Amino acid sequence: MSNLVRIQAIKDELSIDPLTRGYAGMDDQQAADSLNTVDRTVDREFMTASEIFESIEVAEYKALAAGEKSAVDKVLGLGDNIRIAPGTKARAFLLDAFTAGSTTRSNLATIAQESVSRSVEIGVGPVHIGDVQHARIL
Repeated sequence: MSNLVRIQAIKDELSIDPLTRGYAGMDDQQAADSLNTVDRTVDREFMTASEIFESIEVAEYKALAAGEKSAVDKVLGLGDNIRIAPGTKARAFLLDAFTAGSTTRSNLATIAQESVSRSVEIGVGPVHIGDVQHARIL
């Protein structure tokens, strides 16, 4: 992302204020701090096989039918950069294998999300006071 595109994204966030954070009433430092505060939850796009494996309850895995075990094993065999974003086959296989309300499904739901700042969520990375100042005069 070019710096101009990045600053435009910050400007859009500050002027539109889609989450009604109140940027208009903040000084430049407060706006930068608000953008950098880790207070948002997003779906992770990738996980390691180890993370997935450690979230599986042994008894629940043992109780799976052969086809379900095979599906889980295929996902785990994908390696250490498994794309697990919503809509992916890997995610669907895991959700299909473990029933709603199971400990494993709950564990997977927990690790499938991560906490990020608003600046990370909108794709601009850490925001400094100078970025806010530049965005506000753009």
